[in-house]
Amino acid sequence: MPKSVQGKISIQRAGNLEKIPWLICGFSARAGGFSRAYGDEALNLGFTKEDSRKTVERNRAAFLREFGAVDGKGPPRKSRNRKSTDWQLITLRQIHSDIIHLVDASPAEPLVGDGLITATPGLLLAIQTADCLPIILADSEHKAVGVFHAGWRGTAKRIVEKGVGAMRRCFGSRASDLKAAIGPGIHGCCYDVGNEVREKFESQFAYAASLFHEVKESDPVREKYPLLFLTARAPGHSDLPKKILLDLVEANRQQLIAAGVRPKSIEASPLCTRCRTDLLFSYRAEKGKTGRMMGVAGICI
Repeated sequence: MPKSVQGKISIQRAGNLEKIPWLICGFSARAGGFSRAYGDEALNLGFTKEDSRKTVERNRAAFLREFGAVDGKGPPRKSRNRKSTDWQLITLRQIHSDIIHLVDASPAEPLVGDGLITATPGLLLAIQTADCLPIILADSEHKAVGVFHAGWRGTAKRIVEKGVGAMRRCFGSRASDLKAAIGPGIHGCCYDVGNEVREKFESQFAYAASLFHEVKESDPVREKYPLLFLTARAPGHSDLPKKILLDLVEANRQQLIAAGVRPKSIEASPLCTRCRTDLLFSYRAEKGKTGRMMGVAGICI
């Protein structure tokens, strides 16, 4: 997936999905928009409290233009050089759940949940993220697509595994025919969680132990003045607390494999949102004051 260019919208694309001729999909990055709340030219695509609705709508229109999904004539077709109308952007009020909606038209009321699936051309399904993973599934045989929002809660509830099942029930999709793209999100290098999260995963997944690792927290004061932290306990110093780090990308990759998706059909972005706030929004790195990215997918005629 390519890096963003400052001042220009960059759509990060998954190579395995780009080969599907009827599919339009990708993941937004940070630069190229009209927002000022999160730095100059930020492409915030979520209706956040710090940004104005009008600005976000401008950002969304600019983002969709990069797909050729607005401001043209005729039915939606896959062409980077041809703009077309009739695309409907379908979003959710995301709640870290395992709720998945089948959509065949623009909904009359706002949808609540964390997954969308469709086999209807002209609908652009969208998931918003700022550390959680956006995941796209595409069935090249049945011309169907799904998008899913996977934070640790959604992952523990098996949102993407249930997405595979929903596509099988609704479209006859076989897991072995599905291709998956895991977009930018927080990686195992940065995603520290509490012990209750580890216990939650260990109670449900046989491979849970491989998803976590521990590191000692660093303390510059302790390292410079170790005598200040002497205790009566052997070996003479109090222990630093340990961070528990969760590999959310691997957790969802394993879930897809367990559901029957071929490992070679899964592609994951190497970009960590918390490490790369120059390119991406990160809720944790920016202490909650940040924009939202989108992972989108739709079916062309």
